[in-house]
Amino acid sequence: MAARKSVLNTEVIERKLSEAGISDIEAIIKEIEAQVNKTVKQKIKEAQPYVNEAYDNGESFLDIYPDYDLKKLPNWVIEKIDTARVIGNSKQTVILPDGRKYQLDNTLNHMAGGEWTYFINSVINTAYKTSGEDSFAHKIRKIHPTPKPPQLMRDIIQFFTKENELVFDYFMGVGGTLLGAGVCGRRAVGVDLNPVYIDAYKRAANEIGVQEFECVEGDCLEILADNERMRNVLGNDEISLVLIDPPYGNMMSREKTGADIKVYGNVATPFTDSDKDFGNLELDCFFDRLKESVERVMPYMKKRGHVVIFIKDLQPDGKNTNLLHAEIVDKLNEIQNLNYKGMKIWADQTAKLFPYGYPFSFVANQIHQYILVFRKEK
Repeated sequence: MAARKSVLNTEVIERKLSEAGISDIEAIIKEIEAQVNKTVKQKIKEAQPYVNEAYDNGESFLDIYPDYDLKKLPNWVIEKIDTARVIGNSKQTVILPDGRKYQLDNTLNHMAGGEWTYFINSVINTAYKTSGEDSFAHKIRKIHPTPKPPQLMRDIIQFFTKENELVFDYFMGVGGTLLGAGVCGRRAVGVDLNPVYIDAYKRAANEIGVQEFECVEGDCLEILADNERMRNVLGNDEISLVLIDPPYGNMMSREKTGADIKVYGNVATPFTDSDKDFGNLELDCFFDRLKESVERVMPYMKKRGHVVIFIKDLQPDGKNTNLLHAEIVDKLNEIQNLNYKGMKIWADQTAKLFPYGYPFSFVANQIHQYILVFRKEK
């Protein structure tokens, strides 16, 4: 039998003993005792069985709800349904042996309470990989100037939908939304003007190994206005979540200046050359067209479905604050039956930093984007 490994750091103790005088011995003994006591308590804790008083006092889910339609439950509950219990006076809380809880009256998503609390943090800091398996085929998707990480889209989709519900993105680009839906058990439909981006999405889906969803090539306003075409695409399904990342005015259509030249060169990099591309519009026209697109998609959305929009502000210009996110909130709040619910701020820690304004003026490196949340009320 191998000798038991000492819980004490003997090398440190020996060194201290050799360096210590008579007056230090008592302190060293106390340090040894404290280290031993800490280790013993930890070992005892590890040896104890998991205790969950709430679970122990609960009643078997299958006894309380013998005829419950299990398809309404999230997969993570179904997988443990034989050991799931119900707690609370209202019998609406399901608890698993590991302590996870799910509310039967949750009409929004399939999240446990802890996951819900984590998501509603107003700031997201990420540093998603752009190479290797964890990059979600970034090598394919990077042909788009601003591809959204499928991991981030997945997390948003999981909060605003239940499993197998429908997500719609009519500015799909290279398909970050569709890929995110695919990896979390939702369905999705995408629209984009650029067939090159649609093809890149399909190749990325194949690379990742997720379902390839239907994509429609064309102008989103024309497609949204065509009821027959929309019904062919959506079938009889209602959209639970519209998740879009629209081009921001004519930002990409402008020639680059300053440090941006190092990234893009000193030429314009529009998403497409089409006059129907939102990315080629002046800002006032962009806001109007965006509002029009949301108005047109709402009839296809379910009651209390959500519209979630990514937007990044432009740098201020004199008295023009260029707070695009605030402009969009005000504009879309004009739509009847659609209410602004709040925002999350996404900070992308992989964004390149440049000495904008140096050495004369403050110019922020904007590594954040706003994720604006709206809800259809009826």
